[in-house]
Amino acid sequence: MSMIISDSSTDADSNIETPTSLADTVSADTPVGLSDPQYVAKKRHMLDAVNRLRATGAHLDLDIPVIAVLGSQSAGKSSLIEAISGITLPRAAGTCTRCPTECQLSRSVEPWRCVVSLRIVTDEDGKVLSQPQKIEFGDPIFSKSLVTERIRRAQCAILNPDAGYHHYLDASPDELEDRQLSFSSNSICLEISGKDVDDLSFVDLPGLIVGGEPREARFVQQLAEEYIVKESCIILVTIACETDFENQSAHRLAAQFDPYGSRTIGVLTKPDRIPLGEEAIWVNKIQSGDKAGGIEYFSVKNPDSQDIKRGITYEQAREGEADFFLTRAPWSSLEWLYRRRLGTDKLTRRLGEVLSGLISKRLPELQEELDRLLDNTNRDISRLPKPPSSEPVAEILTLITDFVRSVEDLVGGSPDENGLIQALREPRVHFKKAVRQTAPDFRPLERPNDVRAMPDLPPLTFLFNEEEEGYEPSDPSKAIFVEDVMKMANSAITRELPNNFPYIIIKKYIGSFVKQWDLPSQLYFDFVQKELNGRVRLLVEAHFSQYAHGHLKQAVMDIVQNHVQGCADAAGRHIEALLEDEHEPFTMNEHYYLEYRANFFAYYKGARNRAKSNFIRNLEDHRDQDMMTALNEAMSSLTRMGLQAVKAPSLASLLPPDPMEPAVGIMADVRAYFQIAYKRFVDNVPMGIDRTMLRGMIAGLKEVLLKGLAISGPDGYQRCRTLLSEPEDIVERRSELQKRRQRLMSARKELVDAFM
Repeated sequence: MSMIISDSSTDADSNIETPTSLADTVSADTPVGLSDPQYVAKKRHMLDAVNRLRATGAHLDLDIPVIAVLGSQSAGKSSLIEAISGITLPRAAGTCTRCPTECQLSRSVEPWRCVVSLRIVTDEDGKVLSQPQKIEFGDPIFSKSLVTERIRRAQCAILNPDAGYHHYLDASPDELEDRQLSFSSNSICLEISGKDVDDLSFVDLPGLIVGGEPREARFVQQLAEEYIVKESCIILVTIACETDFENQSAHRLAAQFDPYGSRTIGVLTKPDRIPLGEEAIWVNKIQSGDKAGGIEYFSVKNPDSQDIKRGITYEQAREGEADFFLTRAPWSSLEWLYRRRLGTDKLTRRLGEVLSGLISKRLPELQEELDRLLDNTNRDISRLPKPPSSEPVAEILTLITDFVRSVEDLVGGSPDENGLIQALREPRVHFKKAVRQTAPDFRPLERPNDVRAMPDLPPLTFLFNEEEEGYEPSDPSKAIFVEDVMKMANSAITRELPNNFPYIIIKKYIGSFVKQWDLPSQLYFDFVQKELNGRVRLLVEAHFSQYAHGHLKQAVMDIVQNHVQGCADAAGRHIEALLEDEHEPFTMNEHYYLEYRANFFAYYKGARNRAKSNFIRNLEDHRDQDMMTALNEAMSSLTRMGLQAVKAPSLASLLPPDPMEPAVGIMADVRAYFQIAYKRFVDNVPMGIDRTMLRGMIAGLKEVLLKGLAISGPDGYQRCRTLLSEPEDIVERRSELQKRRQRLMSARKELVDAFM
């Protein structure tokens, strides 16, 4: 169990409610201590719970309580760590603390023991690992004298990752001088247990650099900030009494992240080196910590370099410290309340109390934060594309089958108002109207001087039952008058008998309106092709968007678009054939044709007669009573003369022959055939496009995709794996989230056990 550095970006809630000061967490007057078995057991249980949480890597995601020891170089931080842990750190030249050192101390009835491990949280390039690694560095140590060298070798292994971590267990002294990195965020873990060991966990950070190489100073400060920025980090800041307080960078950095001092404990080191006359400044620090909201200060006295050279023992150092504060002014004259803040043993006990209090407060909060993080992590995983199958061929076959089924649904039609078939309905209506508008505008009258002033013809009432709305000619300049038709008919006569005109005249007029059908046909065709392509692209995106990295999506897109283009080409050829057929007039609907012709002939002839003769107008004017009387008398006279059942309209036959009647007959022929042909055409074009382009693309689509993707044959399996491959960022993200979920689930189990 150990403490490690975590990434400064955490998903845990950073707005953690903290006490006004550490004094609010556990009072220094609380009658507990190492002599209270119940308290010791509870503290041990909570420390174990936090250490187990860290062992799962949960500190990468959660703000877990930790004590971080912060100080500038030469501020007495290493001596403080030695005094608390009971071990000796390397002190040779160049062996200062260059990576975090996690110390997990636990009281045990077993003999003293130390296990050294490496906590690897970044790779060789300094990139944070999604799952930390804990590597045991050598066998357990049962002699304190062997720890110093092991720590030195462990730090060397961390600073030289390319050589292999275990290489430095037995490396030569010369190799220990190697240094690939100046500093590292990977840490050394010391798990120390024994009868004379207090229950405490903390992490010793590299000393802040004042001056020196700027890049190294920046790295060390950023490393410290990654710890102390978290609200559950207790900052143990070491301050040397031999240096001006305000000039010490560790104090300023701690104040930056904990401006009210609510989670900072100050340790005044080197009290024997206070300049003469400045004692009151430092004594005031010890006394000011009693004020609400202030930093609680302690002072420790550790051996100096001369004592260390003489080989002072741990026990001698502690006795010397106690004697110093008991006999040396001004410390010896402090009141009992403040003397409790003098000495390593007092500091160690206080740290244990504060850490235990914070853990006790945070454990229930961690449970809620952990559950929330698990929910968020599971949601993030669910939003990622599903990972490629271990059976890539089967997966691609399934993807293609599902895609083809969606295309079939698209083309087959659905009740969705935004469906493809629904989208084609209005363009079909526009297509029909455009074709209908090409009807020849025959005028059975002589051409007036100003065509814009010519009178309108009466409506085609006999077409009202088959055409929902009237189609009025839109361009008077395109009107075809009776003499135009007659002139063309006379000019085309070859060897015909009198009163007979060549069929070519009718065919020419038919060809003139059929020629105009090409544009509306092309517009409708283009719309269908564009709409189909767009919707098929959306289906490809919906089914294959996650497979862009392996080019499966693009491959399917290319194959499908080529297939659609082939079907569109077939539809285009079909329309061309329909247009070509319509240039040769033909119909088997003789009944409808003759009926239309009779109606149009009567319509054109009646319009001409009304325009040329008052007799016809008088026959139709039922409002003139004199005319009605004359008509009735005429009908009675014809009856007396022997003409029975004569009707008034038939009297129009009494008019003299119209020399333009052959032209009127040609008009009726052409206009009657237009009604037959256009109705046929506006059905055939959409039906042909539907058959060749829409339904045509479904036919063989699956086979076209399988062939185009080339997934059969000996290389099919590898080909499918390549097509289904994911982008590295998706793979990494999924792996990161899955590892986070595993960490969080392990952490939740540890939390459940902690509350049992």
